[in-house]
Amino acid sequence: MKKILCIIFLLMTILPVVYSQQTTDEQLAAQYFQNGEFDKAADLYEQLMDKNPNPFYYNNLLQSLINAKDYKKAEKVVKKRIKQNQNDIRLSVDLGYVYATSGDAKKAEKQYLETIENLQPNQQQIYDLANAFMVRMLNDYSALTYQKGRKLLNNANSFSIELAMIFEASAKYQEMMDEYLNLLVSDANYLTYIQARLQAVLNNDKESKKSEIIKSSLLRKAQKNPENAIYINLLMWYSIQLKDFDLAFIQAKSIEKRFKDNGAKVYELAEICVTNQEYDIAIEAFQHLINKGDLNLYYLNSKIGILNARYLKVTTVLAINQKDLKDLENEYVKVLNELGKDANTILLMKNLAHIYAFYSLKSEDAIKLLNEAISYANADKKTVADCKLELADINLFGGDIWEATLLYSQVEKSFKNDPIGFEAKLKNAKLSYYIGEFNWAKAQLDVLKAATTKLIANDAMELSLLISDNMDEDSSFSALNYYARADLYGYRNQYDMAIEILDSTRLLGLSHPIFDDVLLKKAEINIRKGKYKDADSLLQRLIDFYPDGLLADDALFFQAELNEKQLNNRIKALACYQDLIFKYPGSLYTVESRKRFRQLRGDQLN
Repeated sequence: MKKILCIIFLLMTILPVVYSQQTTDEQLAAQYFQNGEFDKAADLYEQLMDKNPNPFYYNNLLQSLINAKDYKKAEKVVKKRIKQNQNDIRLSVDLGYVYATSGDAKKAEKQYLETIENLQPNQQQIYDLANAFMVRMLNDYSALTYQKGRKLLNNANSFSIELAMIFEASAKYQEMMDEYLNLLVSDANYLTYIQARLQAVLNNDKESKKSEIIKSSLLRKAQKNPENAIYINLLMWYSIQLKDFDLAFIQAKSIEKRFKDNGAKVYELAEICVTNQEYDIAIEAFQHLINKGDLNLYYLNSKIGILNARYLKVTTVLAINQKDLKDLENEYVKVLNELGKDANTILLMKNLAHIYAFYSLKSEDAIKLLNEAISYANADKKTVADCKLELADINLFGGDIWEATLLYSQVEKSFKNDPIGFEAKLKNAKLSYYIGEFNWAKAQLDVLKAATTKLIANDAMELSLLISDNMDEDSSFSALNYYARADLYGYRNQYDMAIEILDSTRLLGLSHPIFDDVLLKKAEINIRKGKYKDADSLLQRLIDFYPDGLLADDALFFQAELNEKQLNNRIKALACYQDLIFKYPGSLYTVESRKRFRQLRGDQLN
C-alpha cells in the first residue's frame, strides 16, 4: 500500500513538471515560427510530436519545414504520418503540397489526381478530401473531388451547393449557375438560398459580366422547361434585381398566360415598379389588369394603383405639365364617381385633395374631401393618419400654421415609434424651421437622425446641418431667416416672392456660408417655373464658386438631369455625369450617375 502511495505521489510531482516543460517548448516554438526562425521551430515541434503526435504539432512542423525549404524532411514527416494514419486521406494532399512547394508541379499533380482516383464511395471521405484541397487553395482539385464523389455515390445532384460555392470563388459563373439550377431540379426549397447567393454575386458586378451569364443561363433554362414555373419565376425575380422591368413585365405576363395566376405576378410587378419610380411600366401593368374587366380579382386595386402611378409620375418631375395635371384631376373625379367614396378609395381622395390644394387653387374642396375621408369609421388608421398629414400640409400651404402643427402633433402622438409618426415629427420640425424657431426645430431633427426610416433620417440630418451651418457668430440666424421664409414661399408655390427674398441675402455680405444653398434653391425654383436655362446657369455658378462645398455634387447631378431631360443637351449631360463620377466618388449620386452615363453613351445594359 505504501509503495502505491509513493508511486502516486511521484506521478503527481513529475506530471506538472512535464506538462510545464511541454507548454514552455510549445510557446518557444511558436515564438521561433513568428520570428521566422523556422529551423529552430521545426526542431521543437518535432520533439513535441514525439511526445504527443497531435494534428496541431504536425501541421506546425510541416509548415516550419516547408518555410525552411527542407522539403526532404517535410516529405519524410508526411509519409510517416500517412503510415500512422492510413485512413486519413487528407494527408495525401499534404504530400502533394510538399511536392508543389518544392517546385515539382508534375509530381504534385500526379499525387493529387491519384488521391482523387482512389476515393471510396464514402461521403465523409469525399468531404474531407475536398476540404483539404480547399485549405490549400486548390479549388479545381476540390471541384474534381466532388464531381468524382457524384459518380461514386451515383447521384448527379450531390454536392451542388459545395460545387457552386467553389465555382463562384473561382469566378466560373457559368459552372456556378449550372450547379444552382441543377440543385433546383432536386429540391425547389433551395430557391430562397439561391436568390441570396445570386444577389451577393450581383453586389460586386461593376462591368455586368456576371449578370449577363446568370441571365442567359436562366433564359435558356426557362425556354427549355416552359412547364416548370420555378425557372421563369426566378428569371422574373432576377430581372427585377437588375432593374430590367421591361423584361420582368414580359415574364409576368408569360407566367399569367402559362400558369393561370389571374395576374398575381403582373400586379406584384406593378407595385414594385411604383416603388422603384418606374411609373410607365407600372401604368402599363395596371392597365393590363384593368383591361381584363371588373370581374378580375385585381380590378379595383389596379384602378387605384394606376391613378397613384400617374399621380406620382406627374407630381414628382422637375417641372409639372399642367395639361397632364388637369387630365389626371379629371380622371380622379371620374374614377371616384365610378367606385364611390369610401374606406377603399381613401388614397384616391387624398391624392385628388393634393391636386386641388397645391395645383388647382381649390383649397376648400381639398379640405372638404379630406375631412370626409378622415370621418370613415372603418378606414385603416394609418391611411387616416396619412390624410391628416395631407390636411396639415394644406393648412400650412394656406397659412394656417396652428391648425397644421395640431394635426402633425396628433399623428406623431398616435404613432410614436412608427414611420408615419416619424414623418409627422419631421413635418412639425420643418414647420418650426419655416417660422424661424430654429433651435426648437434642430432639437427635434437631431432626435429624428436616429429614426429607423432611412429617408426620414437623411432628411432630418440635411435640415439639421442647414441650421447649424448657418448660425451666425452671435448665435443668431439672420441669413437663415431670409432663407427659411423663401423656402416657405416656395412651398406655397409663390415663386416670385421666394426669389425676391433669396436675392435679399446679398445684403449679408460676400462670404456667408448660406450662398451655395441660395443658388441651389433659386435653381430649383427656376426649374419649377420652366426657366431651365436660368436654372442651368445658377447650378454652374454653384459648381464654379463652391467646388468643395457639400452641395457641389447635388448641383452637378441636377445640372446633368436638367440637360438630359429638359434642355436636350446630351453632350453636356454626359460631361456632368462624368465629372460627378470622377470628382465626387463618395457621392450618393455616383451609382445613378454611372448608370445614366452609360445609357447616354449607348452602352448595352443588362
